[in-house]
Amino acid sequence: MRPVDSDNQPYVARVEKMELDGRGSVRVRVRWYYRPEESKGGRRQFHGAKELFLSDHFDMQSANTIEGKCVVHSFKNYTKLDNVGPEDFFCRFEYKAATGAFTPDRVAVYCKCEMPYNPDDLMVQCDDCKDWFHPSCMSMTIEQAKKLDHFVCSDCVKENGAKRPSHAYAGSTKYEPKAESKRQRR
Repeated sequence: MRPVDSDNQPYVARVEKMELDGRGSVRVRVRWYYRPEESKGGRRQFHGAKELFLSDHFDMQSANTIEGKCVVHSFKNYTKLDNVGPEDFFCRFEYKAATGAFTPDRVAVYCKCEMPYNPDDLMVQCDDCKDWFHPSCMSMTIEQAKKLDHFVCSDCVKENGAKRPSHAYAGSTKYEPKAESKRQRR
C-alpha cells in the first residue's frame, strides 16, 4: 500500500475484506504487516531483508491506496524458493503492536552463536552432527565456504578425531557440497 511519504517503502497489508462505503468508494479492511524496524526492539541480526511480522493491527483504507500485489510466504516455503523476486516476502512471527510481543516467542537457534536462521546468510552443514554454522563463526570466509566439498565442525573433529581431506574444512569423508545458496534473487 502506498505510503504517505513517497521516500518510504510501500506498506504491506493483507486485505481481509472489501466493501462499498456510502459514497460509492471501495474501502478495504486490512491487517498490517510490520517490518522489523517498525517493531519494538527493531531489526535484529537474524531478521531477513524480506521479513515481515503479521500484526494484530487492523485498519480501513481506501482501495486507491493499493499499489500492487505481493506474496507473503511462510518461512518454510520462502526458504524453498529457487528465486526470490521483489514481490516475495516471508513471515515467521505474529506481532502484537500494543505490547511488542511475538508469537512464537521462541525459535530454533543454530551455530555456535546461537542465532535463529536468517535465509539471507550462507550457512554450512556439518556432515557428522548435521548442525548448521555461519562460515564466520567457524573462522572461514564465505568464499572458502562456497568452495567446500565437505565440512565437519570443530566439536565433531574433537569428538570423533576426524581427519581433514583436501577441499574440506576440519575433516570430513563425505562428498556432497555443503555450502550453497538456497536461491538467487531475481
